[in-house]
Amino acid sequence: MSSSGLDIAQLSDSEQSALETYTTVTGQEPAEAIPLLRRSQWNVQIAIAKFFDGEGPDPVEEARAGLNTPPPRSNRQTQNLMTEDLNARFSPAARATDLAPRVTTQSEDQPVYRPPFLLALLFTPFNILYRLFCGSFRLFGTLFPFLPRLFNTTASSALHGTRRNTNGRRPLGPKDTAARFIREFEEEYGSNSLSFLENGYNMALERAHRDLKFLLVILLAPEHDDTNGWVKDTLLSREVVDFVNDPQNDVIVWGGNVQDSEAYQVSNSLRCTKFPFAAAIVHTPNVSSSAMSVVARISGTTSPSEFVEKLRSAVAQHKEPLERIRATRAEQQASRSLREQQDSAYERSLAIDRERARQRREAEAARQREEQEAAERQAAAEKRVHDLQQWKRWRAQTISEEPGADIKDAVRVSIRLPSGERVIRKFAPEADIEELYAFVECYDVLQESPKPAGVEKPQGFEHCYWFRLVSPMPRMVYEVSTGGTIRDKIGRGGNLLVEPIDDESDEEES
Repeated sequence: MSSSGLDIAQLSDSEQSALETYTTVTGQEPAEAIPLLRRSQWNVQIAIAKFFDGEGPDPVEEARAGLNTPPPRSNRQTQNLMTEDLNARFSPAARATDLAPRVTTQSEDQPVYRPPFLLALLFTPFNILYRLFCGSFRLFGTLFPFLPRLFNTTASSALHGTRRNTNGRRPLGPKDTAARFIREFEEEYGSNSLSFLENGYNMALERAHRDLKFLLVILLAPEHDDTNGWVKDTLLSREVVDFVNDPQNDVIVWGGNVQDSEAYQVSNSLRCTKFPFAAAIVHTPNVSSSAMSVVARISGTTSPSEFVEKLRSAVAQHKEPLERIRATRAEQQASRSLREQQDSAYERSLAIDRERARQRREAEAARQREEQEAAERQAAAEKRVHDLQQWKRWRAQTISEEPGADIKDAVRVSIRLPSGERVIRKFAPEADIEELYAFVECYDVLQESPKPAGVEKPQGFEHCYWFRLVSPMPRMVYEVSTGGTIRDKIGRGGNLLVEPIDDESDEEES
């Protein structure tokens, strides 16, 4: 689309937002929507109004065209006004379909104004005079049918845009008015197979444009003498009902009572001159992309065959363009669905790739965390080993020397180490049992030469003896936590075994 200047990527953010809003409301394709939005200066409300009401001439473009138009020729041509009038009257352009404009209706939530009681009482005489005048005008309108038409064509739109309610019917919103018409129609003529749309005329136009269907508008005047006979003999005849309900004809029906404001406005916009009245409205793409045109008018009493023949002729004449538009929409919908499926598949593939990448990142983070924890544990173990060795050197400095032969009450202890080596040493009788544990713990350091000196106690290190001293016969455990002197615990001598302490042995003892 870059060749035609309709590349959506080249639009600004505000223009893309306006295009999305417009296409959502109207369902029009971007290729047709962008030129209309450009002509509307990217005003979404103006573009939507042009789409539903038809696009009139652009005064700016007409002024530009007038500036570029060459001056008229100097020679004067003889004009035959009568010939031109006849050509204009019977030319194909004159026989072209008329547009079916939208009508201005009361909002659904618009409240009905009721004047105060005193004010209504004050204006009662004027109200009576006004009703007498309107009744007289209606009488003259009945006697002289051309007077209402003349008044409607000469009066401004503000005068005949809405109709004064003089028949005592309460004004309602479009949807409620349609429901009231359907209810009154069924009460008057009984249940029938005609499916009237239960919404306003404008909504019926939008549905016919959106669904590419023929909108059959039925306007009834209850005070007209031919209404009851035409409805019973023609509108509700089997031939007409079968044709309207045939799905192949694509006909939807909207009806109204001209005593209601909306139906009265519709009768004026469709140029209704005689009741009962029916009109067929359909989308005409040859006029514009949003035009709804009146393709058939059926005024007055007609037979069922004549009624169906006029509808069949209008349907046959305008069905082919609608079929082309349906085929185009179906192709566009298929392309849109294919793009959505491709986008969905791409999003699923992208989600799978993202999930795999996330799992790889989590696995890598877990591996790094485990390596870091293992390194921290190894560093802590190495530090403990270093601190334990430093503590042994520090504690070895404070172990008292073995008593000499002159000390008669020295305690002689034989210790069997976990390696199987047996060590025999004497200890002072007043020495604490912890001295014996420290000797066993620091035995490998005491064997070094020279003996350690000037070693400080490691900061923040809490030493714990991971073994116990046990007398085998009889078995007796000398815990370091119980304290006491070696003489009090062991006596003058004894044989001891060094048993390592582990979690399993602790659980068995507990």
